[in-house]
Amino acid sequence: MTLDLTGRVAVVTGATRGLGRAIAGKLHASGCHVYLNYRGDDAAAAQAAQRLGPNALPLKGDVTDPTVWPALLDTVLERHSRIDMFVHNAASWHPMPAVGADVDGVHGDLAVALDPLLRAAPVLAKAMDGGSGRIVAVSSSGAGSAVPQYVSLGLAKAALESLVRYLAVELAGAGITVNAVSTAKLDKGAQTPNPQAAAVLAHRTPGGRLTTPADVADAVALLCTPEAGWIQGQVLTVDGGLALRS
Repeated sequence: MTLDLTGRVAVVTGATRGLGRAIAGKLHASGCHVYLNYRGDDAAAAQAAQRLGPNALPLKGDVTDPTVWPALLDTVLERHSRIDMFVHNAASWHPMPAVGADVDGVHGDLAVALDPLLRAAPVLAKAMDGGSGRIVAVSSSGAGSAVPQYVSLGLAKAALESLVRYLAVELAGAGITVNAVSTAKLDKGAQTPNPQAAAVLAHRTPGGRLTTPADVADAVALLCTPEAGWIQGQVLTVDGGLALRS
């Protein structure tokens, strides 16, 4: 599926591996100037940007550090004078049960989910003042169901979905849409953890397979199109119908 987003400027957090890299790649293939945010691995970031080619640049910085973020967005604005799309994909996960949870770990996962978008929102409100800005957050099915050892990230994603709705209401008048995509376990090929569980989920999915990073990237790109301008504050589930059988 080819979309025309030629010349648009996109920033993707957590963009140099896995799902974030797939999202950045899809937006770049659709014609965007893409900034791939990352925290620490310079070599991986350079390689990811190089693979995409021209108009793909690494953007190093810890999105939870208020001294760094959202100043990084100013770097993009200095080059382009605007930001058209912001995709918040960065996340952290501290596996734990709800009873006896590591509270510091929970707070850390919440910070990665919420702080970047909260701090970026005032900058994006001005940077997207052309009336067609797109903000997309990446959530997961754990936001609305109880997954073993997932309480920390589940809480973080549930809070992120709530933030999406609040921002959608406040930014709609400026022509900026704010939405989320949500998915279940992703097919990461040979790197997919717990292949037995993955096989069970694939069998339960009406589509007959696990969701891939490319599936989610396609959905993100769709929400970034001009035609998605009247979709506001929604969580788009991308799971091949798995949730219908939960």
